[in-house]
Amino acid sequence: MMFASTVSGGRARSALVVLLALGCSAGADEEAVDSQVQAVKTVTIDVRRSLVVTEQAILSRFSFERVLSQLASQSGVAGLTATQLFQQWWDTQNAAPGAYAGAHCDDYVSAGASTLNGYPYLCRGEAEGTQAACDPFAVGSSCAYIPIGLFNRFDLAPENGAHCGEYRIVYAKESGVSSTSDRNLVIFEAALANPHPQQGLKGCQQIVDTWADLTKQSSLSARADVLEDFYFDGQGSVGPVVHVNNFGNNPLGAGQIRTNQFSNTVSGWSLREFKLARTCTGQSCTQLKVVPVTNKNNAFGPLFAPSSTLPAATSFQSFFPSQVASLVGATATSLDIDTPDLYNTGQSQASGTTAAEMRYAVQLGTAPGALYDGIQGQLTTLGSALTPADIALRAQALSCAGCHRLNNNVALGGGLTWPASLGFTHVTERETEVVAGETRFRISDALVNALLPARQAIFEDFLNDRPRPSKGPNHPLNNWRSHG
Repeated sequence: MMFASTVSGGRARSALVVLLALGCSAGADEEAVDSQVQAVKTVTIDVRRSLVVTEQAILSRFSFERVLSQLASQSGVAGLTATQLFQQWWDTQNAAPGAYAGAHCDDYVSAGASTLNGYPYLCRGEAEGTQAACDPFAVGSSCAYIPIGLFNRFDLAPENGAHCGEYRIVYAKESGVSSTSDRNLVIFEAALANPHPQQGLKGCQQIVDTWADLTKQSSLSARADVLEDFYFDGQGSVGPVVHVNNFGNNPLGAGQIRTNQFSNTVSGWSLREFKLARTCTGQSCTQLKVVPVTNKNNAFGPLFAPSSTLPAATSFQSFFPSQVASLVGATATSLDIDTPDLYNTGQSQASGTTAAEMRYAVQLGTAPGALYDGIQGQLTTLGSALTPADIALRAQALSCAGCHRLNNNVALGGGLTWPASLGFTHVTERETEVVAGETRFRISDALVNALLPARQAIFEDFLNDRPRPSKGPNHPLNNWRSHG
């Protein structure tokens, strides 16, 4: 694909200089002008200003209460408060009837166990579910949350510009700063609508420029002003990031809220996904609920098992070999998978007694079988020396549990080792660093050395109108379909 744009600003001045040098002749000379203008356009960014922001002084403007209050206000539901929205969210982790109307962890039961999408979905009433009776905004609250990061994920925009990527705010339960057994991270991942969809991806130019310009802004306070406006107020035709329609409540179903839940060491670390659902008739809205959904591209591990009796096992084992070609790349950011939702679990277990369900290579085993042989057949066709176990581990790496914990420093075959998180997360409330006199939360080596350089390349290619290989109109700019 080609990132095309018009000449403006500094590029226009450069073009004028070239035109004068060429005597303003037409035809071939104009083509030479265009090629030289392209050659001199080399915009670069500082990733810690334009892709990831973790300075505490900036984040102080992004209180948890401000986000939930804005969503409650936008809902149009009479009397809905930020506290009620928060409590209903966490009541989903309790068994019915719970404290609030809406979804609960045991709405679907199979063989006596709670499920979501046909796969196990543990109730966590003894852990995060207790927050259904907690006010996170009260002074000294045991369920207070603090902001620890802003993330620009323009790289998740589809090539056709159906939306302009995701813009995220990460919060951590304040108790996790000192307690390793009472941690909970929540990530608001807003899919921002394209303000000019008729222009395709170029309709996102204003959004990209807003983030790119942060690199040139030396004043931390000025950067905070820009980000505060971008997230809470919007910019003309570009709506605010924090909007009730940006977290799944839209025709594309784009955007979500994800959680890294570790408030109980027995149930273990569970990564889950939610969307906002609003009930309206005409201009009258009666409900805004946080609803549990599947974790995208997180196949339920036992589907890999040759002896699996799950209803979807046969079709999954027929489907999965089609993904091998996307999993043989030489770098972490070249791997890709596109898992139909039929196979996705609602919990990606990274520790505890149920973590085995996300260990794909263990589930696959080493004995020949339909899936094992199907993977090997694809590898042979591709001329790859990787093994079926390598492919299973690579698919596991693209799951939430794999990326956050199970694949830390794991060899994936072909000389590729998956980069490490900070144990469980890629940004942490538990560690800070001081850079240029400003205190900021630490991010993982995986982000610094692998993920951010790939995102930077995509962002700068767009800014500099450099062509990129196309994977199809609906594929994200990033090779990796997982939320990441």
